[in-house]
Amino acid sequence: MAGVGEFRLLNRGDHWQIRFQAMASPCEVLLDLDDDPDGRLVAEHMARLAVREAHRIEAKFSRYREDNIVHRINTAIGEPVTVDDETADLLDFAARCFALSNGRFDITSGILRHAWIFDGSDRIPTRGRVKTLLPLVGWDKLTWRRPELRLPAGMEIDLGGIGKEYAVDRVAGLLTAPAAVSPLRSGPVAALVNFGGDLRARLPRRDGAPWRIGVERPGLEEVPALQLVLQEGGLATSGDARRFLQRGGVRYPHILNPRTGWPVLKAPRSVTALADSCTEAGLLATLAMLKGAQAEAFLEAQDVRCWVIR
Repeated sequence: MAGVGEFRLLNRGDHWQIRFQAMASPCEVLLDLDDDPDGRLVAEHMARLAVREAHRIEAKFSRYREDNIVHRINTAIGEPVTVDDETADLLDFAARCFALSNGRFDITSGILRHAWIFDGSDRIPTRGRVKTLLPLVGWDKLTWRRPELRLPAGMEIDLGGIGKEYAVDRVAGLLTAPAAVSPLRSGPVAALVNFGGDLRARLPRRDGAPWRIGVERPGLEEVPALQLVLQEGGLATSGDARRFLQRGGVRYPHILNPRTGWPVLKAPRSVTALADSCTEAGLLATLAMLKGAQAEAFLEAQDVRCWVIR
């Protein structure tokens, strides 16, 4: 795995491409810059900004670390934890997600991973095992009064469901701010940020051309199911292409209903949503998957551009 500060910078003729790894995903940033020494200098500077910010967010909010705010919250054993403004903003967003989804989008449901391991096998947990974890699931069981969070002992939060999309928006905003390239050049740079298929485009390109994006076909990733163009906005996809279980002809996607602890069946293979930000697009795509057979009806009611693959 590449180190925290490592990246590849590639000249694509009409733009520069930055590649690196973060959040267990391949990441790339496209920059609308000339293929000359000055363009390379700016691209290298922006690459360092992007990689640093992505790894900062990963380190701060990963549930796999023991030196961050998520670990402090999850090991507080019922004691209140005061959080910083950035963490508070994410918790406020999580609260809105819970309310908008009628409890289906719940950042406390990550503890269900102790029963479910979506590795493509046929190992389905027993109903008894899932049932033992349900008392530890439920945003409505914790107390959140900004900036203080009190989590009942044994419960956990997991920001993985919103962290990657948040990182995409943060990096895109950072790179397209005028201060990102000052004093190397005047004026901001159009950019497309793509972390594992979740994207954000900021600012029109100099020639007015859009960025061209391929959306994977579930189970046949080398053949794009969709070819889209994006000038500004966020795009996110939720699906079961890589994380699922299968037994007796039934495919169990990794999207879990936190109220039952079981996968949502009859959901699409993937949902791609377009919104003003990647965070908003990710929420819409996930909520649609959580609706199962009613995914299309839900998206139609939201009046958003979306693409559903069954």
